[in-house]
Amino acid sequence: MSILVAIFGLALLILIPRMGHFFTARAVGMRPRKFYIGFPPAAVKWTRNGIEYGIGVIPFGGYVKIPGMHRPAPSDADVHFGPALYEEPRLLPDIERVKRLIAAEKFDEAREALTLLERALASASLSPKARRAADRGLDELRDALGADAYWRQQTWKRIAAIAAGPGTNLLFAVILLATVYMLGIPSDASRRVQDVIPKSPAAVAGLHPGDRIVGVNRVPAYDFTDVRDAIRNSEGKTLVISVVRHGRYVELPSVKPTKTSGVYTLGFHPAAVRYTRSSPRGRSRSPRRTPGS
Repeated sequence: MSILVAIFGLALLILIPRMGHFFTARAVGMRPRKFYIGFPPAAVKWTRNGIEYGIGVIPFGGYVKIPGMHRPAPSDADVHFGPALYEEPRLLPDIERVKRLIAAEKFDEAREALTLLERALASASLSPKARRAADRGLDELRDALGADAYWRQQTWKRIAAIAAGPGTNLLFAVILLATVYMLGIPSDASRRVQDVIPKSPAAVAGLHPGDRIVGVNRVPAYDFTDVRDAIRNSEGKTLVISVVRHGRYVELPSVKPTKTSGVYTLGFHPAAVRYTRSSPRGRSRSPRRTPGS
């Protein structure tokens, strides 16, 4: 179970910055093409408003595809359409037209030339490998030449989209810590008794839930550690427990602790303390059970 929790936590920590990239890119006008929980290939996927959403088969983190992360170059066409050109030399004029327009930085015209190249590729007889490379090239170059391509955006938009990843991580950490602070963090047990084990020495002595132990053998106890150590170091000798009950000081009848798993105990569980903003000293008690004495 702990391994699954660790895997889930790691996946969440990786997914959160991807969500930051995704939503920030959309907010500044760059429409991501894909958003996956986990990594592709997809186990399940669907398309909405031109964005492909999916759940990847590799369950670690997430994946976001922002269009046009780098400025297109003529060599990109060689890489993507080289296998298709080798099998169909008649594609050369269409591919060269795209390369010339990219080299001349006529990106809108190059995008239109891609449409002509796409028609030529559709009628070409290509092997599956060359077809996949050509289709991927059309998608990549079309995205890189689009008006919403990352490299074509203003500097502040690019910085925002990239910085959103670590920024979201930082924001998540602040929110998480603030939530933990508001809910409270379990700390050391208090001197207040949460419950008493039936027929135990504490029950025989008359210790009640809600009692606050203030001393052992008339030696003041300032926290639960003092109470616990006095009981465990008693070596089984008789103890007198002093408590405050309903605002009154009470000394319970003397009782001998019993040895359980090699440790002397009386048989009660202390209440826990949670540190929150709810009390003047930043502490409020919780009924959470902690190891007893």
